[in-house]
Amino acid sequence: MRLEGRSTLITGAGSGIGRAIAERFAAEGASVLAVGRTQSTLDATAEAVRAAGAQASTAALDVADADAVAALFEGLSELDVLVNGAGIVSTDTVPNTPVERWDAVFDTNVRGTFLMCKHALPLLRASRGAIVNVASVAGMVGVPNRAAYCASKGAVIALTRAMAIDHVREGVRVNALCPGTTQTPWIERLVAEQGERIEDLEARQPLGRLGTAEEMADGALYLASAESTFVTGTQLVVDGGMTAR
Repeated sequence: MRLEGRSTLITGAGSGIGRAIAERFAAEGASVLAVGRTQSTLDATAEAVRAAGAQASTAALDVADADAVAALFEGLSELDVLVNGAGIVSTDTVPNTPVERWDAVFDTNVRGTFLMCKHALPLLRASRGAIVNVASVAGMVGVPNRAAYCASKGAVIALTRAMAIDHVREGVRVNALCPGTTQTPWIERLVAEQGERIEDLEARQPLGRLGTAEEMADGALYLASAESTFVTGTQLVVDGGMTAR
């Protein structure tokens, strides 16, 4: 098993890609600390992790809350892998994006990633561990009506590169996973509430379908495991060909 005996912390673990990563890591032998906003969804993730035969614990918090993040890490003595999967989306252009929504997107997607990395690094230096920041192809190309989201994920990619250089001599690898459009509860809400068509979302990927959360989890596993020991500061794109156009 590729993560046997490894301690992992995954934010955004209550659903979607984050939950799939937690389950995949558990299947590969890792212990999992699942972090998210809602305890009930985290409990479901923990149950799935335990069903895979792995140790599981949970912590409900807002990753943008500096005090809460600091308190979380005060209770940890070891960590091998940090996955920053927490994120929120804004579906609008710059003129139509309320300032409050812009701030909320950056608080979770960028500030939250920064805070988690800041407090995880002492433990990751000791373990010579790895960070996987879940960014997006939206941080690499323009996507209509996603201004704040694109900007925030671009910031996550830039932060990933900077951290990789800053901490490479300390033995910490830092990479970004960049999913394309993936079948998650958020996509279901987008179709139901925003009027977007699933056929249009599928058509953005040359493969002609949405990605699955499990396919994204496979990418995260690669970046977290010993299979990628010569990989740092990069973006692993898992997008069905969307950025190849």
